Amino acid sequence: MSTVVFVHGLWLHATSWDPWVEHFTFAGYAAQAPGWPGDSPTVAEARANPDRAGGFGINDVVRHYTDLIAGLDGPVVAVGHSFGGLVVQRLLAGGQVAAAVAIDSAPIRGNILLPPSTLKVASVALRNPANFRSSVTLTPEEFGYGFGNELSEQECADLYERWTIPSPGRPLFEDAAANLLPGSPAAIDFHADRGPLLLIAGGMDHTAPASLTRTAHKLYSRNEDAVTDLIEFPDRGHSLTVDHGWAEVADATLAWIKERGV
Repeated sequence: MSTVVFVHGLWLHATSWDPWVEHFTFAGYAAQAPGWPGDSPTVAEARANPDRAGGFGINDVVRHYTDLIAGLDGPVVAVGHSFGGLVVQRLLAGGQVAAAVAIDSAPIRGNILLPPSTLKVASVALRNPANFRSSVTLTPEEFGYGFGNELSEQECADLYERWTIPSPGRPLFEDAAANLLPGSPAAIDFHADRGPLLLIAGGMDHTAPASLTRTAHKLYSRNEDAVTDLIEFPDRGHSLTVDHGWAEVADATLAWIKERGV
């Protein structure tokens, strides 16, 4: 049996994947959504202990999931959202997983021109150097801009209350400097001998605009021996994995995994 491991990004708790875990389990996969290092078991506990999440960087998260996946049986597919999307690309290039799906991924090294909306969201952490070693919490207004810009005010407020948690600021600093550092943890080996990759973009995303995903797809096209597919949901924002339309994205992901024979 294939295993699907879901990797969350900044500011959403791992339990935000629960509907996906149930959906994929029903489809016959062994599905799970382990949290990042420093994550608390529940949203309430994470909010009550924000310091637990501080200081972890991209490499820490990649190592954490590498260790978890090493203990699993059978082929593993990693599905990640936002910074989780960057993490699953690292896992795929490193040979830790058989295939990966990166949804509204954080920018990888090679995304030279970052859109103003991406910089606005990242500034939540970048405006204070102390956030490199601490955790960062989004306000409802910041969540509304970065995640819920295509949602009703009520749904946006409900998602904020249900899923948001403090997250480490360090990945944002590392990603912001990605193109200045050859050894950046946001760098991907585009010529790696790897399994298939699906990139999913939300056309109305403020945090990771579709232009970033299209650029990543072009960067991956340098490797003609590996499969890299692209799906865009033109009317969706960064909340596309947790909002009312999550099942559409989940079904597209399932269909791709089956199509690619993973």
